[in-house]
Amino acid sequence: MTRGGRDKDGTDPERKCIATGESQPKGGLIRFVAGPDGQVVPDLLGKLPGRGFYVAADKAALDKAVAKNLFSRAARTQLTIAPDLVALVDAGLARRVVDLIAMARKAGQAVAGLEKVKDWLEKDQAEVLIQAFDGSERERGRLRPPRGPDSLIGCLSAQELGLAFGRERAIHGALAAGGLERRVVEEAARLAGLRKVAQASGKQFGGRTAGKDTKTA
Repeated sequence: MTRGGRDKDGTDPERKCIATGESQPKGGLIRFVAGPDGQVVPDLLGKLPGRGFYVAADKAALDKAVAKNLFSRAARTQLTIAPDLVALVDAGLARRVVDLIAMARKAGQAVAGLEKVKDWLEKDQAEVLIQAFDGSERERGRLRPPRGPDSLIGCLSAQELGLAFGRERAIHGALAAGGLERRVVEEAARLAGLRKVAQASGKQFGGRTAGKDTKTA
């Protein structure tokens, strides 16, 4: 195994979800640790010290782990859970995806706005299409993922996507191939699982309908 935690063949080591009992690669799980005060702490980067407890990046699994305090069972000691733990995880994952897209933008590997994204798609520069889940169905239907449903990220709101590009709101974004693209896709997959966003169907739910892309002053 390498220092980064991956096996030498490049695969993710597996861990068991305390809610479902199923083992799967760490990349699809959310790690938690017990803080010094005995409170459950999300470890989204997987770097905090101490024994980790893993929950699938799935809202039903996380809700179950919280409702039944499966963290205490896994730790074999009583742990406390913040009442807003699920919301904290959601916000943390969203912030991580936004920050990674912002890094890609600064590296010239991401663009936003209908015309720029359309141009990248036509020139085959876009590896992944990003669309705000609260954009209107008509607006989102103007573009199609470059490699089919698996190349669509649709778990961010228009406000969150706009934040990554220095705008008030954004409906369309695109990522070019590269190391950052892979990291964005991985983190977005965890967020999508938690938010239960139906990316493959093209029908996103949650939030009010957004308008056109607008820049901040």
